[in-house]
Amino acid sequence: MPIEGEYEPSPSAWVREQVEEYEASGGTRANTLLDTGLAIIIFTTRGARSGKVRKTPVMRVEHDGEYALVASKGGAPENPVWYYNLVAHPSDVTIQDGPEPFDVEVREVHGEERALWWQRAVRAYPPYAEYQENTSREIPVLVARRK
Repeated sequence: MPIEGEYEPSPSAWVREQVEEYEASGGTRANTLLDTGLAIIIFTTRGARSGKVRKTPVMRVEHDGEYALVASKGGAPENPVWYYNLVAHPSDVTIQDGPEPFDVEVREVHGEERALWWQRAVRAYPPYAEYQENTSREIPVLVARRK
């Protein structure tokens, strides 16, 4: 089911445009990170404070129908804002990986499970390893499972 409420597009033009093109094409266009050729997905959640619907492209890290959402923010010292949205509303999330979005439940992983998903994430998008080296925080990894 689509997440109900007022949609507030990203203030970042490239994010906003990528989401619009991805959704308009059913995932056939704007489905990679810029010109890297590396696949992305779109997740939709509700803002932790505003309650508004938010849509975010992230790297596609999929294994056996589950997806890792890696809160890297390029190795910045703080988590991306969307991380807090997922933590606040872990059951109010959809993923679009292709033509149709589907409902998921999100949970943050730790320990050995995080290590396994981190390896998968770095295989899918090698710069994650450098991002982790560039920050003192442990980059959160959340796993989304279809409801």
